[in-house]
Amino acid sequence: MSQSIDGETPWAPPTEQPGDREVPDGYTVLREGAASILQKGNDVFYNPAQVVNRDLSTAVLRYFVALRAEEVASGRLKNKTRGAGAIRPPPNADRPAEGAYVLEGLAASGLRALRYASEVEGVGRVDANDLDPAVVDAMRRNIAFNGGAAQRVRPRQGDARMLMMQNAGLYDAVDLDPYGTPAQLLDTAVQAVSEGGLLLVTATDMAVLCGNNGEACWSKYGSYPLHRPYCHEMAVRILLACIEGHANRYKRHIVPVMSLSIDFYIRVFVRVYTSAAAIKDSPSKLAYVWQSQGCDSFYFQRVGRKAMKGAGVKYMPGAGPAVAQVCPHSGGAFTMGGPYWADPLHDRAAVASVLADLEANKSAYAGQTKLRGILTSVAEELPDCPLYLDLHSVSATLKCTPPRHEQFKSALLNAGYRVSGTHCSPLALKTDAPWDVVWDIMRAWVSCHPVKQQDPATYAAKILAVPPSIKVSFNRAQGSVRNINDKVSRFPPNPEANWGPKPKHGRVGPGAKLGAMVEEGAEEVAESRAAPGDTDAEAFATSAAPSAAAGPTAEGDAAPAGAAPGAV
Repeated sequence: MSQSIDGETPWAPPTEQPGDREVPDGYTVLREGAASILQKGNDVFYNPAQVVNRDLSTAVLRYFVALRAEEVASGRLKNKTRGAGAIRPPPNADRPAEGAYVLEGLAASGLRALRYASEVEGVGRVDANDLDPAVVDAMRRNIAFNGGAAQRVRPRQGDARMLMMQNAGLYDAVDLDPYGTPAQLLDTAVQAVSEGGLLLVTATDMAVLCGNNGEACWSKYGSYPLHRPYCHEMAVRILLACIEGHANRYKRHIVPVMSLSIDFYIRVFVRVYTSAAAIKDSPSKLAYVWQSQGCDSFYFQRVGRKAMKGAGVKYMPGAGPAVAQVCPHSGGAFTMGGPYWADPLHDRAAVASVLADLEANKSAYAGQTKLRGILTSVAEELPDCPLYLDLHSVSATLKCTPPRHEQFKSALLNAGYRVSGTHCSPLALKTDAPWDVVWDIMRAWVSCHPVKQQDPATYAAKILAVPPSIKVSFNRAQGSVRNINDKVSRFPPNPEANWGPKPKHGRVGPGAKLGAMVEEGAEEVAESRAAPGDTDAEAFATSAAPSAAAGPTAEGDAAPAGAAPGAV
């Protein structure tokens, strides 16, 4: 048996025993997947709306553990053991168990850790950590109650940052699901993950990431957000850019597996690798965004670029200026945001594999219907078109009735460009068409659906004053509508009312009203995001899915490291 590296009693894989299924007085049993937890009021945080997060995380971890075992067996994945900044387990690392090691840094009730241990084949141990001693006692109670594979879960009490710092390179997967921002946890997290390991991160401070508090986003994530219709995808890209920056400090870089905006939070899954050569590419993966203040037009400017020079590669700063002094369409000034992650958000092979798992194991995932819709949308997204346009916002700029999605998509396809939806919003479209073409299509639309005479000095009048430079056809194009046999709803309604953020555990009386207050505001935002006549959009509004309005009170499963006991 190896010696523990953090001074605790050495840990050995337990002999699995049946659980003690007696329910203590005053407790109820909550079951999710293959795990159960004991709940007494709001003593330990539990949010049923996060079942989608936990289901998705379980499915992705199952995919990753199997893939990693195959990579190690084939020799494609090797641990980095040389060079400054290499991350590897210390020589006395506490790894007596076979299988993957997983850390849930902010575990609360331990439900997610219990599911990992019980449902993911190939997991050897799950360290479930929390700062609150009372919460850790609840975890121990839940582990004993479940028994069996749940005994692979080892409860830990302490600061997650210290635990990760003391165990650099030990964990094959590190899961962080804080109540608010994960920013203060990322530096140690990118060190705790083993070579090629998986980092799973949730952020729920959507008001910050979506641009309501730009200065706060800069201080936490090192990016300046823009409060525009594409803010939910922008939030995902800000978090990825932040993780990449932390990883680069240790000669590491990330490769996104899946990066999602779901309801009131974002969730990213990235693999972490060590390579002093590969991190030279990092600036070329990031970009600034120039947003017109007079219309919806936006443009990208990469932070860095690279070019082949003989047999080598030359790395240079990004080229510029990317835009003129004023917007060529509206004449408005530009606002700059970023830097954001500008490379693809997802690994398509991973998305396909997880979708197949969801189909094959429907009964194992309570959130299967919603997850299938999200991942189907993800699989259809254009991977090389960062951000998206909102058709209703574009129409509002011109003060015209918006065309139907299939009409606008047909016009783009007939003009020779690609177009797709996005999982972030039922009203959004991704396309590789330049803004010249987008505005030409809208001018052609307005010519058939006239608007009121406008002041020539307005932005809308300036855009409409320019005649279209291309021939626009709104005839239905192949690929503009879904196949009649495609019954997958991309934005299904939520299963019950008030499906969203919940107050922190331990709150009673006036404090318990916090979640309801957040959700009331979120309902109004969700309704405003629905497109009339769009089935998925109407369902999206009915579901009252919160957006950036949820603010920093929205949460994941636990409190950030260093939070006072009770903030879990």
